[in-house]
Amino acid sequence: MSADLRLVLFDMDGTLVDSQGAITGAMAEAFAQVGHIAPSRDAILSIVGLSLDLAIEQLTPDMDAATRDAVVEAYKSSYMVSRQAAGRSHSPLYPGTSDMLATLNAVPEYLLGVATGKSQRGLDAVIAAHELTCFVTRQSADHHPSKPHPSMIHTAMAETGVAREHTVMIGDTSYDIDMGRAAGVTTIAVPWGYHPVDQLNADYIIDNFAQLAPLLHQIWKA
Repeated sequence: MSADLRLVLFDMDGTLVDSQGAITGAMAEAFAQVGHIAPSRDAILSIVGLSLDLAIEQLTPDMDAATRDAVVEAYKSSYMVSRQAAGRSHSPLYPGTSDMLATLNAVPEYLLGVATGKSQRGLDAVIAAHELTCFVTRQSADHHPSKPHPSMIHTAMAETGVAREHTVMIGDTSYDIDMGRAAGVTTIAVPWGYHPVDQLNADYIIDNFAQLAPLLHQIWKA
């Protein structure tokens, strides 16, 4: 492993992109298709970050397996159709995201990556829509156990050759921060996402993306 390289991993939904309208809309349509009322907005946003199957299971503990599977497939279909229709406005970047990624990507020893509960298809679509070409490692729900299992981070570190002490995980939910802790990396929480930031127990909290580059310098200056 390289002693010089640093790995900066980001969650996607609720951290880099504001997808709450897209997610709650697709959930409402999916539940309607099976004749059920969707859970509340807060309930839906509370499971963002989990793999879709597990998220639906947590939202519908009393639903039979066949109906639950139908909700999963209806959600996938609704989300894809709305994404194709809306383009980049479907899940807009949070303020300061583009500038922050450009700033970090310009640092030679920094490698940027994503660890997300999205499917690979969904992740690729967001990256293409916003031209996020800076990510050298892209971990999605299709290839790993659901967060907070540390598999995504372990794989990202293996792909880049970066040690855990030189890796950070940045996210907005307990699933992101717990995943980072399970992997033994430094965790950074953002407050604009889907879980209350004061309940995440992250190592650090930033108020906006302008604070991220100085914080990383502070973390790794030794």
